[in-house]
This record gives sequence, C-alpha cells and structure tokens, in this order.
Amino acid sequence: MVSNRHGNTVEVDIHGMTTEQARRELEQFLSRISGNVTELVVIHGYNGGQALLKMVRTQLKHPRIGSKLLTLNSGQTRLILKPKQ
Repeated sequence: MVSNRHGNTVEVDIHGMTTEQARRELEQFLSRISGNVTELVVIHGYNGGQALLKMVRTQLKHPRIGSKLLTLNSGQTRLILKPKQ
C-alpha cells in the first residue's frame, strides 16, 4: 500500500491487493495514523473491477471513520476521520 501525505490529508493506493489484504491494511493504517489527519483518500480503482470499491464503500469499518464521501472520480473514496480517541 502506497501512501502520500498532503497536510491533514493522506492518500493511500490499494491497487493490486485482494479485498481481504486491503481491508486488513486499511484497518491497521487507520489504527496507527496520526490524530491530526482528518481525511484519508483511498484510491481503489474502478476499471479493473469493483471488488475493492465495494469493500471500501460498504464493508470497511473502523472507529476513526466518521463518514465516507463519493467523489467525481469513481476510482477513489474519501474517508472523513474522527479525532483519535
């Protein structure tokens, strides 16, 4: 999983992972990410299939996720994060 940080936003790219690998990696990443990160942009792709898209948008659960926002780019999902407890 590749990640880039831009201020309070972090982008992660999960292309090439299985849904289980991606779910596990994202959950671990969300558990250890800095408390001042307020948004996680997950780049899951769209054209190569929709399994990762569906996992991120419907199955991914974590206490830091406040909401999930769809963007004009079908290959990514924005996760708005709650403050770290």
